[in-house]
Amino acid sequence: MAFQRRRNHCYHRFRNVLPLISAISGALLILLAFLSFFAPYPIDSDRHHYSSLSDARVDDTIALPIFRVPTDGGRSGRDLWTSRSSKFYYGCSNASNKFPKAEAITISNRYLAIATSGGLNQQRTGITDAVVAARILNATLVVPKLDQKSFWKDASDFSEIFDVDWFVSFLSKDVKIIKQLPRKGGKTWTPHSMRVPRKCNERCYNNRVLPVLLKRHAIQLSKFDYRLANRLDTDLQKLRCRVNYHALKFTDPIQQMAKMLVNRMRMRSKHYIALHLRFEPDMLAFSGCYYGGGDKEKKELGAIRKRWKTLHTSNPDKERRHGKCPLTPEEVGLMLRALGYGSDVHIYVASGEVYRGEETLAPLKALFPNFYSKETIATKEELEPFSSYSSRMAALDFIVCDESDVFVTNNNGNMARILAGRRRYFGHKPTIRPNAKKLYRLFLYKGNMTWEAFASKTRTHQRGFMGEPNEVRPGRGEFHENPSACICEDSAAKSRKYGKGTATRKDEVASEDQNVDDEPEWPDMDEDEDESSPLDKGLFNGTGVDYDAVTTEEPELEDMLSD
Repeated sequence: MAFQRRRNHCYHRFRNVLPLISAISGALLILLAFLSFFAPYPIDSDRHHYSSLSDARVDDTIALPIFRVPTDGGRSGRDLWTSRSSKFYYGCSNASNKFPKAEAITISNRYLAIATSGGLNQQRTGITDAVVAARILNATLVVPKLDQKSFWKDASDFSEIFDVDWFVSFLSKDVKIIKQLPRKGGKTWTPHSMRVPRKCNERCYNNRVLPVLLKRHAIQLSKFDYRLANRLDTDLQKLRCRVNYHALKFTDPIQQMAKMLVNRMRMRSKHYIALHLRFEPDMLAFSGCYYGGGDKEKKELGAIRKRWKTLHTSNPDKERRHGKCPLTPEEVGLMLRALGYGSDVHIYVASGEVYRGEETLAPLKALFPNFYSKETIATKEELEPFSSYSSRMAALDFIVCDESDVFVTNNNGNMARILAGRRRYFGHKPTIRPNAKKLYRLFLYKGNMTWEAFASKTRTHQRGFMGEPNEVRPGRGEFHENPSACICEDSAAKSRKYGKGTATRKDEVASEDQNVDDEPEWPDMDEDEDESSPLDKGLFNGTGVDYDAVTTEEPELEDMLSD
């Protein structure tokens, strides 16, 4: 009975307290609802990516970390503006004692003319290789003709872009060069036109071109770009470097204007980054990539893609996974911040028309407000002598990018390759190429991780893509990008630094896990002769075939590696 009375007493006390508990609970629920209503709505930072965060299979009960991008670069653990190992390497392109002078090997009545192809930097590779081809054939080289009918529609000739007198005199010991063919029988001599296969080696030139040259005495090699093998005799490789890094000098007006642009960047900041953005509509259309713009984007880029009749419809996700899509401006900015560059860093952007314009550039400008181009640091009047000529405008960007403390390329095209090689040759100035294949998943799922985790993984993925010495093993990749035959090591200085028998540091050894052949190659606007449809016959060369040993005619591959 006593137990029953106690139980009834507790029951009545609980009934009295129950309304109070209900009132408190209700008040808490109202408070939570009030806070939820006025809390800021989360921003969808992945709206420009292939799939939103909501597509990821994440348990809703797990609290996700917040991705907050800092304004400063944090502690990256390295010097942001120099290569710490560059002091142990230097450019070396002098000819050996076994390389005879031009006067000793040039045979009279042999003339080689060259018609280059593409934009400024694609033509630059052709000019460089033309000198070597003339040396192989023991012929006199006629100053190369520049492509004036291609996509860029630039009517400039050689002497309006390059210092032709310096070109002829500097190379006089290597190859005899004349400005035009001599007259034949009192009339203009029209050379016999022919074409050689891509990546034609010494034996190929001697077997294919020399017999025609002996018969005709003057020949012109047309569409001359990438018509010389990557692997050649060391002295011929060094000749390539003498042409590209010493003999090819821009004209005084171009150099003076570019120097003014560089000085104006230096007046703003001690250091600056040059970014070759390459986010133009043509580039995106050719790549077959998709950036979340819905039907409008698919329609716009699809219309451009129709220019290439042989370009097959591709899988955007597959292209992205394989690293063949340029990063968006926002992704480039996030990569740079993760590598340690804060919002105070000054950036010079070399770019044509950016797809979607300011809307696309806004995230990058928010990350790096000190954002410049030649159009913003020079007046319209100052640029007027150059603005009607695409190659001269490209030459200005080339010099400003070359003079930068850090060069960032968003593609693997001609300008990127040539500048990467040039910066290696002249002191290994930092050159950042995004490891797009590895960065793909980071950008796709960055909302699932903290900024610290994102930055750490970005730095890991970018090892071997920062322009350090020996990132790529000698002989690998395109020679103009990796002129290993022209890079010498100062072993004495290195041994003084690390001591004899000391192994080189991890980031100085050629990257064993970097598969160069898997890296994306970007389309060159290599034009076909059909002017009515200048881009119709572009084919993406992703076969992985080694053309260095080709001596028989191969199907024509229009290497659309854009400038």
